[in-house]
Amino acid sequence: MTPKTFEARCLRLPAATKAVQWEGTSVFKVGGKMFALGGGFAAGSGSYMFKVSDMAYAVLIEHGVARPAPYLARAKWVQLTSNNALLDAELTAYLAQAHALIVAKLTRKLRKALGLD
Repeated sequence: MTPKTFEARCLRLPAATKAVQWEGTSVFKVGGKMFALGGGFAAGSGSYMFKVSDMAYAVLIEHGVARPAPYLARAKWVQLTSNNALLDAELTAYLAQAHALIVAKLTRKLRKALGLD
């Protein structure tokens, strides 16, 4: 997946925003909380990074598609081994899951304000 496509897929998710932080890294957030990273720091250390479920974390790492994300591994974030490690459709599904995991942790009031409830 190209960086432009990655950005478009992230921003297509409900209430998703983009901020540029840390050496030009595109940080994708929902409700002020990160769910994916691309470019900048992420590109310099490998590839796209995103939040995953416990099971997806184990599967992606076990199959060599991803590694624990630097500084974020304890929060179950992965970093793909390359931008093309997953098919576009698979990566799109993982981004939607990352978004959903973060949305689930937002307060009910914030979810309602963002139109996510």
